[in-house]
Amino acid sequence: MENMTPEVLIIVVTTIVAGVAIMIGTMIPTWAQGKAAEKAIEGMARQPDAAPQLRTAMLISMALIETASIYVLLVVLVILFANPLITLFFGG
Repeated sequence: MENMTPEVLIIVVTTIVAGVAIMIGTMIPTWAQGKAAEKAIEGMARQPDAAPQLRTAMLISMALIETASIYVLLVVLVILFANPLITLFFGG
């Protein structure tokens, strides 16, 4: 560990942080999608006449919630493959 260069240390730390970020960044939107589906299904069970409107609203909300996971994936990919910290601290 003491023989690690600063560049390697930054790469190791950002890889670990990226793994934790993708784990948390996908768990929370997945939980939110489950809650949205649960409430929509409860509403459909209580008011079957409103099922088409609830289904449409649920699909739109799930698409919006899913964008959070996509943004997390984008940030993690940037951190892993175009690591800005290397160029910031070491100039290249």
